[in-house]
Amino acid sequence: MPTKITMPKLGESVVEGTINKWLVQEGDQVRQYDPILEITTDKVDAEIPCSTNGIILKLLVSEGDTVQVGGLLGWIGEPDEVIETKPNDGSTVSGSTKSAYSSHSTSPATQEIYMSPVVKKMISENNLDITQIKGTGREGRITKKDVQTIINTKDDNATPEPSATEQAMTPMRKAIAQHMVHSIHTSAHVTTVFEVDMTNVTNHRKINKASYANDNINLTYTAYFLYVSASTLSSHKAMNSTLVNDKVLIKDDINVGFAVSLEEDGLIVPVIRNADKKTLSKLAYELNDLATRARNHELQPDEVQYGTFTITNHGVFGSVVATAIINQPQCAIMGIGAIQKRVVVIEDIMEIRPMAYISLTFDHRIIDGAYADKFLKKVKNELEQWA
Repeated sequence: MPTKITMPKLGESVVEGTINKWLVQEGDQVRQYDPILEITTDKVDAEIPCSTNGIILKLLVSEGDTVQVGGLLGWIGEPDEVIETKPNDGSTVSGSTKSAYSSHSTSPATQEIYMSPVVKKMISENNLDITQIKGTGREGRITKKDVQTIINTKDDNATPEPSATEQAMTPMRKAIAQHMVHSIHTSAHVTTVFEVDMTNVTNHRKINKASYANDNINLTYTAYFLYVSASTLSSHKAMNSTLVNDKVLIKDDINVGFAVSLEEDGLIVPVIRNADKKTLSKLAYELNDLATRARNHELQPDEVQYGTFTITNHGVFGSVVATAIINQPQCAIMGIGAIQKRVVVIEDIMEIRPMAYISLTFDHRIIDGAYADKFLKKVKNELEQWA
C-alpha cells in the first residue's frame, strides 16, 4: 500500500509550511529517514525525513508552494500501486502510476485547480490576468515564482522610485511577518521594565566560567536568565498559560524558549523542556547545543514545539531596552537588555555597578499589571541575590 508524504506540523501554532526544496525526484529510490524535502515556517527551517522505504511515485506540489499542515505532498510506494494524482484540495483523483505521469491540459480552468491559495492571492492582489501567466510547475501548474516574475516585469516597466531597491522576502521572513502581525492582532500587549543590578551574577560567572569550560559548557548570561525565569514561573503559574476559548489554560510543564538570530535575516525559538527542573549547568549546556544546531539548521521539529514562555536576549547586540512581541499562543515574553556599567546610588553612596534592563511583555487579557510586576520583581530579586 502506498504511503503519503504530508505537510508535517512543525510548531504548536503552525498551520502551514512552504516547500523550500525537493531533495528527491519522481522515480528515486529512498530509504526510511533519508531527507526528502526542505520546509520553511515562521518557527523552523528543517529537512523532512522519509517515513518509509520505497520509490518516489509522485510529487504533487512545487517548490515555493505553501501547504496546510496535513496536506498531501506526494506518494512513496511501488511502481504499480494506485495513488492520488493531485494535492488534497477538497476532492480526490485516483489513478495508477502510469496515469500519474500522463500530461495534463494547461488551460486556465486546469491551472485554477492546481494553484495554491497563496498563488491565487498573489494573482488577485496584483490584478493579474491568469491567461497571460505560463505555468512552469508540475503539470503546467502556476507557481509563486511564475507570478513573481510577472509582477517584477510590471515593476520594471513602471517608473522606479528614486534611491529604492526592491528585495523579495524570504519564505522564513514572510512567515515571521505573518506570525508577528497575528500576535499583535490576537493579544493585548503591555510591557513593563525593571532595572537589575547584575553584580552577583557577574561575579559568579567570572569565578565559574573556566570550570564550566572544562566540561565543554559556555556559561553565558542567558543561562542565568533562563534559570531564574523558569524558577519564577513555578511560583507564578498564571504567567505559564494560554487563552483558549475564553478560558485560561495553565500549563503544568515549564518549557522555556529562547530566540536565536539566524544569519539570513530570520530567527527561530528552540525550546528547553521542563526548564524549572534543571541545574544552571544543564541549562547552559542545552542552550548552547540548541543555539548551535539552530544556526546550522539541524533542529528537529519537536525542539521548537510546546514552549510555554519565551526569553529574548536582545542585549547581545547592544540594545538596552526593547518591547518584544508575544510568541503565540503564550502569555508573555521576557526581554534582556545589554549589561552596562552605570553609576547607581547604593545606600546614599554612588557606585559603579553592572546594570541591565529587563522587560516583560504580557497578554493583558490573561493577567494584570500588578501580577506582571510581581513576576518581574521576583526575577530581579533572584538575580540580584545570586549566591
